[in-house]
Amino acid sequence: MRTYLVTGGAGFIGSNFIHYMFGKYGDDIRIINVDALTYAGNPENLKEVQDQDNYVFVRADICDREAISRIFTEYDIDRVVHFAAESHVDRSIKNPEIFIRTNVLGTAVMLNCARDAWENSDGTFREGKRFLHVSTDEVYGSLEEDGGYFYETTPYAPHSPYSASKASSDMLVKAYMDTYRFPANITNCSNNYGPYQFPEKLIPLMINNALLGKKLPVYGDGKNVRDWLYVEDHVKAIDMVMEKGRLFETYNIGGHNEKQNIEIVRTIIEVLQEMLSKDDPRRALVSEELITYVEDRKGHDRRYAIAPDKIRAEIGWEPETMFREGIRRTIQWYFEHEDWMKYVTSGAYQKYYEEMYDVK
Repeated sequence: MRTYLVTGGAGFIGSNFIHYMFGKYGDDIRIINVDALTYAGNPENLKEVQDQDNYVFVRADICDREAISRIFTEYDIDRVVHFAAESHVDRSIKNPEIFIRTNVLGTAVMLNCARDAWENSDGTFREGKRFLHVSTDEVYGSLEEDGGYFYETTPYAPHSPYSASKASSDMLVKAYMDTYRFPANITNCSNNYGPYQFPEKLIPLMINNALLGKKLPVYGDGKNVRDWLYVEDHVKAIDMVMEKGRLFETYNIGGHNEKQNIEIVRTIIEVLQEMLSKDDPRRALVSEELITYVEDRKGHDRRYAIAPDKIRAEIGWEPETMFREGIRRTIQWYFEHEDWMKYVTSGAYQKYYEEMYDVK
């Protein structure tokens, strides 16, 4: 039985990865999920698997070397899938030190603990061990509006504390691969969306606000462009990189779904109006009149777009979910999990939301 150590597995992408892996491999794998359960980590994301014999949850901070070392000692870890990170640009602007600690120091701790567990006395590494570091396209900076794409060879040019911290963690992984021939890969993905995403991010925020008849805050002129990737397509790519990817390589994972932020908001409104029955009182609340332009984010990158040519050519992965269909699936999931949304948007979230967007 292959054993995976998944960091940040109670978060958005991590929990989707765990569901996908159990759906594909069943009892043939074991997953150890380590998560500090900060605001974006939710045990409810994994309640369907929490009682399985081949699933273990450990509440720990990835910066706690003693706790992480104990996991490697107790379990014979074959694969590390490193999702755990502070990941919201707005929060990084308000409190950058948290991002530096988790994303840089935490990654260093994970690398050192894996190296201690996997390295042979002659400096080689045990057969079959692999570390996959999940990163972002934001490390590459910003593209011109009228063309160009991010490639694996694109120079790093991060603009926010978040992207700078992720770029730093990428460089650490690259250094370990080069210095120690540490068995790792890096993946840089475009913006994800789908089930279990915390509603500080654009798509779940707009879905939730629209259903409540609340204002839909859009930064600046709303024309910033992002490449959107349905989360199930992303986690499938991660599994394929671990199985088929060449060691020491970076793979960009993009959705080929470039959209302006304002286009995203209008699509969500249209799809909600299509999906809500005529007798649902929420249907009358959903309107473009809710769109409210707010002061632009500091250092707001204009456009991201990934060219997934390398992963397609070498591994055979390509995105399968077109954007409108992905939005429909996402909205349907939120319809079916209204209690989940109410739980994660209670308490401290409300104060954060009002401070961030300055709208009621």
